[in-house]
Formats: sequence, C-alpha cells, structure tokens
Amino acid sequence: MHDLLITSARPYGVGDAVDLLIRDGVVVEMGPGLVAPDGIPTLDADGLVLLPGLVDLHTHLREPGGEESETIATGCAAAALGGYTAVFAMPNTDPVADSDVVVEHVRRRGEEVGLVDVHPVGAVTVGLEGVKMAELGTMAMSRAQVRMFSDDGRCVHDPLIMRRALEYASALDVVIAQHAEDHRLTAGAQAHEGVVASRLGLAGWPATAEETIVARDCALAREAGAALHVCHVSSARTIDVLRAAKAAGVRVSAEVTPHHLLLTDARLTSYDPVNKVNPPLRTGPDTQAMRQALAEGVIDVVATDHAPHASQYKDTEWAAAKPGMLGLQTALSVVVLACVESGLLDWRGVARVMSERPAEIAGLPDHGRPIAEGEPANLVLVDPDGVWTVRGENLASLASNTPYEGMRLPATVVATVLRGRITAQGGVAAPSGAAQNGERV
Repeated sequence: MHDLLITSARPYGVGDAVDLLIRDGVVVEMGPGLVAPDGIPTLDADGLVLLPGLVDLHTHLREPGGEESETIATGCAAAALGGYTAVFAMPNTDPVADSDVVVEHVRRRGEEVGLVDVHPVGAVTVGLEGVKMAELGTMAMSRAQVRMFSDDGRCVHDPLIMRRALEYASALDVVIAQHAEDHRLTAGAQAHEGVVASRLGLAGWPATAEETIVARDCALAREAGAALHVCHVSSARTIDVLRAAKAAGVRVSAEVTPHHLLLTDARLTSYDPVNKVNPPLRTGPDTQAMRQALAEGVIDVVATDHAPHASQYKDTEWAAAKPGMLGLQTALSVVVLACVESGLLDWRGVARVMSERPAEIAGLPDHGRPIAEGEPANLVLVDPDGVWTVRGENLASLASNTPYEGMRLPATVVATVLRGRITAQGGVAAPSGAAQNGERV
C-alpha cells in the first residue's frame, strides 16, 4: 500500500474539485487545499473526473495455456490502462480452472503482476464439458476464495446440473454466471439470424437461443434461492425475461458488453472476422434496447468479455475464425460514446454500472466503494474531454483484435490507482515511480 495526494479532482464529475490524501491505501482526508506531507507524491487532477476503480466481471486472460494470445501480465496491463482495479478471469484456459490448483495459480500470478486484483472464476463443470459438476466448494474455500463460477464459452445446458450448481451456489453464497446459448439452436450459426445474415449467406443465430436459457435459469434460480448472473445479454427479448424475473424477486443480475451497446450486425458486410463474436452482433433495435435497459438497471453492469486472439485465430476466413474482441482498454470510452453522450448515463451512472454494481454482485468488499474518507483508494482519473484513436498494435494486449481500429473515441484514462499505488498513468502501465510532487499525470 502507498501514500498519495490527489489534488483538484471532481468525484463523479460533479460539484467543486477536492483533494484526497491517501495513507496506506486508504483515503484519510478529503477537502480543498490539502498539503502533501513531506515525501508524499502528488497527482494534479485539475479538470479530471474521479471515479471508483472499474471492476470487470468477465475477462479472458488466457493463461494458463493460451499465452500466444494473452498473458495475465499483458491482460492486467490492458486492464489498468483501461481504468480497472479488479477483473474476473474466466476459466476456459488449458488446463481449465476447475480445481483449486488452477484457480490458485491464476490468483497468485495476478498478485505477482500487481496491476489489478485478479479474481479467478471457477468452472461449473469438469473440463467445461457439462457432464460432471466441478468441486465448487473446494474452490470457494481455497486461498483463491472463488466467488463466481461459469462455463463461459459454453452453456451449462443440462438443467439438472444447472439446478444442482445453483443449489450449491446458494449454500456457498457464490454466483453462477451462465453463458446463455442453447447450442442445439446455434449449431453451425455464424451471424445473428436476420436480414444481414440472409443477404451474406451466413447461417443464422437466433436470439431465441439466448432467451430460452435465461428463462429456464431464472426459474431454477428462483427455486434454489440462488444468485444467477447472465453473461453478455444481446437480445431485446431477453430484457423482457430479466425484467419479469426481477419483478418476481429472482436473484438475477445481467451484464452487457461494450460492443453490444455500440455495434450492430451491419458491420458484417465486410466479412471481417474481427466482428465475429459470441453472442453475435445483433440489430440496431437490440443495441438501443441494451442501452435503455442498462440505464434503467434491468441490465446491471457493463462487462468487457475481453477475448484476445492471436492473429492465426482471427486473420482467416469467417467460418474458421474464433469469436471474440478486445475490450479492456476501450470499454470506458465506448460506454461514454454509447450512453453518456446520448444522455442515458451521467458519470455517477458510469460508476454504478462499471464499478459499484459489479463489485456488489461479486461480493468485493474493497472495490466499487464510495469516494469518501475511510474508503480504500481504488480509483481512476478520467479526462472527460480527451479523445483518442484506437490502434490495435498500440494496445497493451498481446493480441490486436479490436473492432474499433481507427475509431476516435471520447474520454481518456489518465491514471489508475490501486490501494494508493499508481498502476497506470499517461498511457503506461506500472510506472517505475509515482509522479513527482506537483506533477500533472
């Protein structure tokens, strides 16, 4: 933990600027005109918005086994540069994170890198095969303290296994995160089932494949009294299912990705595999419905589904390309473009969907906290007037499969602070030292 003085920051982008004195990773004093005690570095945040550090419930770090696409070190660098202080690493690695040994390895590597808190997500079933439940209790009680379980990339399709998993989740007070896709309806599918897919000659991916699984799982979660989290919602009709379930008292939360807030299947006309993702990009009305549901709270959070792929998996014909997009460094800017500039969210709303609510769902006690005295100093400083051009080769990830290549995006992350230590500033992760006294980051 570190000491730091942040001057002239505007918490949540409202009100007068304040200074924050951080001691041992905790905000100990807030107010105007604070002076740094001797030896404590200062960050001049004049004109910058101060938010709680972002929390991503859905990140693919690929390690172990997929280091040609990403490592925990490079993924964490991308996260810190994107304003994140905590990420949840999905279990579809090699070996799969279905045991205490693998989840502890992921936790330990994240701790060694030290840029963000890495929380491993445990697999629901052994090997993600959907046949036998993994040892959820062992992983939950391991040093990694796994709080979320998912077979993401694959749906837990067997209703009996899903029911048992939810019952265990209720007893363990953990969350089951479901990849909602009925694979019997998506076999061979390549694009959202609709006009664009028909015109391009691509096999259609019906939205019903998502909606039916969400409806089934909400019923199972209600029966078990368990916490269910729905990954990467993409269909407007799924929102209707979620709204009804929440009204009935089901403990269900849901996420939307940045790309499903902004991009549509119209991009597929180029046949560029960078636009191939699971679930697929859908229609304009679906995208607009995602934005509205996020603003209303029917969809709880934005999660990146950061899915890096080495060039050999993406630079190929459409049918052979793996689905997935980078997301960690661009997520905040995309949310600003899609939701803040349209007036659906303000900066406090951004904090809610990208920090506070994700931390609440995952049960993180020291992230997503209010910006106040006595709270952990997990923070991000954002230039609301900043504009930057996305270049995949300049991103911190090993992969470069960003769908935003060449786009000018609003809002720039100026600095990220993890327990009082600067983990990213000026576009560089893990600086060799904190800013000098009075220096603008």
